[in-house]
Amino acid sequence: MSKFSLYPPTLEGSDTEAKRKEIRAYFHNTFIIFEKIFDVLKSDEVFYKKSEITRHPMIFYFGHTATFFVNKLINMKIIKERINPEFESIFAVGVDEMEWDDLESGHYKWPKVDDVRAYRVKVRELVDELITTLPLTLPIAQDSAMWIILMGIEHERIHIETSLVLHRQMPIEFVKEVEEFNICSHSSTPPKNEMITIEGGDVVLGKEKSHNLYGWDNEYGEYRESVAGFSVSKYLVSNGEFMEFVEAEGYENGEFWNEEGRKFLAISGAKYPSFWVEDESGFKYRTLAKIIDMPLDWPVDVNALEAEAFCRYKSKKDGITYSLPSETEYRLIYNYAKLEDIPDFHESRANLNFYHYFSSCPVNEFSFNGIYDVVGNVWQWSRTPIFGFDGFEVHPAYDDFSIPTFDNRHALILGSSWASSGNLIMKHSRYAFRKHFFQNAGFRYVISKSEVKIQNDVYESDELVSQYCEFQYGDEYFGVKNFAKETANIASKFAKNRTKALDLGCATGRATFELAQSFERVEGVDFSARFIGVGVKLKNEGYVAFGSKTEGDLALKKKVTIEELGYERIKEKVTFWQGDACNLKPNFNSYDLVMATNLIDRLYNPRLFLGSVHERLNSDGVLILTSPYSWQESSTKKEFWLGGYKDENANEVKTLDTLKEILSREFELIHLQDLEFVIKETHRKFQHSVAEVSVWRKRNL
Repeated sequence: MSKFSLYPPTLEGSDTEAKRKEIRAYFHNTFIIFEKIFDVLKSDEVFYKKSEITRHPMIFYFGHTATFFVNKLINMKIIKERINPEFESIFAVGVDEMEWDDLESGHYKWPKVDDVRAYRVKVRELVDELITTLPLTLPIAQDSAMWIILMGIEHERIHIETSLVLHRQMPIEFVKEVEEFNICSHSSTPPKNEMITIEGGDVVLGKEKSHNLYGWDNEYGEYRESVAGFSVSKYLVSNGEFMEFVEAEGYENGEFWNEEGRKFLAISGAKYPSFWVEDESGFKYRTLAKIIDMPLDWPVDVNALEAEAFCRYKSKKDGITYSLPSETEYRLIYNYAKLEDIPDFHESRANLNFYHYFSSCPVNEFSFNGIYDVVGNVWQWSRTPIFGFDGFEVHPAYDDFSIPTFDNRHALILGSSWASSGNLIMKHSRYAFRKHFFQNAGFRYVISKSEVKIQNDVYESDELVSQYCEFQYGDEYFGVKNFAKETANIASKFAKNRTKALDLGCATGRATFELAQSFERVEGVDFSARFIGVGVKLKNEGYVAFGSKTEGDLALKKKVTIEELGYERIKEKVTFWQGDACNLKPNFNSYDLVMATNLIDRLYNPRLFLGSVHERLNSDGVLILTSPYSWQESSTKKEFWLGGYKDENANEVKTLDTLKEILSREFELIHLQDLEFVIKETHRKFQHSVAEVSVWRKRNL
């Protein structure tokens, strides 16, 4: 048994102190493993290298998981003070090749590795203390402060695996072997694959919130499907089985690749799997930090596009249609294998959780009722794009964990790998990646008559996002004009220069596009990726689709195109980024206009934003604030309110007066007006509000 193996704590129990001890041990185990895997990098200089062009240098990932703890604890108001605001900004976002992931090297001044190590020590001490002192009742529910601690731990478990993939992609001269990371030492002739019949049945996916293990938001809810019988390969596809496709020049034959696959080939120039190494003697194999003789009976590591191409090749060769399994078919395979969920499943039965190896192993080593590697060894690509189950709800602490992947471009991976632990090895876990991504992933194939239904127009499934889509892109009500358009008109009236504008708290992006009618460049920034994803979709895919709620669970489907909105000619002026207004990255600067609409009364500490916003504006720059001043403790602790309360002398404190106090040294107030807005909740219920618009011009001091 590896010293790195440890199962996550359950959420239940009767002894809170014992549970704290269990969580604390799991937290420290996670932190230790994460830091240990960075020992693979040969020197501190390697931390500043990229192993993959679409990812950050490794220093980002080393800092990211620690800052995640602090950012979530701040956002959920569990702690009040940051440890290092600079680190908690630059290490915050950018890990999944989304449109809003900022990979521009010039935007970052990476800190010293030792400084990040010291920062991680401070985070470790903070979290350790919180585990010991936070209020705790059992079972741990999603609204518990301890849930946020578990969220941070499981987030770091994910990055243990993804960082290992990146280390494995790093050029071999920049990595070194680590004694504790034992690679499987045996290999033999690959077994001949064969098909096993799986009976069809009714499948129910999803779990209740009362489940005894931690879960990400996409695991909850329910999905039902009647699945027809099918047959599945006994083994994962081995390097030996995949070799036939390579030797048949499958990478050069375009008929085996779809459009996305051909694009991948054109960009990558791939002729064989990424972790194969070709030399004068043939192919060898890249493990974490070593090149070894090709283990033909180990599973091949490929992305989903390569797996799909192999299935097309094999289908043509055998005259039978092969495909990757669906999510529901995999559940029937899981049931056939008579698998138990953790903690009842003993990790010795599979190549996972670092129990046996820090590498793959032969595909015929771990059997589950005659099917091998149902879990463990490598992840298995599916043909199912991830989606939300009925009843799906985002968790307020991490509202962009799943929603941005519900785009038909992120394929589910099934099972787990040798590097998977924690939530990653649970029965109900659901992870998905873009098809050209590399993970510790391979595949098995099925012969199936079932088809995965793909929705061409992906409608927003999130009720709050849909409500904002209606607010920004939908109809006007009661004679009140579109708020986003009106605020952009005000901005255009007062801005002296129109080179670059920032729409801060841009939500679904309508005002960002409207500002681009007048400004040469506009950046839309919002805390929530699920909101900015709407603007990104409008720019890239040309439409916004959403449900406008009418009554109860009923909604009217609406779709608005970029042509209808008149933004086709200006869309390239617009970019969207995820960011925290109270802790923006330093590259958000040199603006002629900063517009923050209905934002300040939703920030966890608005003074942090207001006290430094002048630094982001050019000379004669304009700041526009709009707000109905609807302060509430669910967004902003009362001690940080700018108005709406009485001070210690029983004097009423108004928000505008506080704004003048904060901004008057750097800004001149040049305009005030009221501006109405209407938000539709249902066909017969609306929010009719009046925002105060204040326009401030930066003083030339």
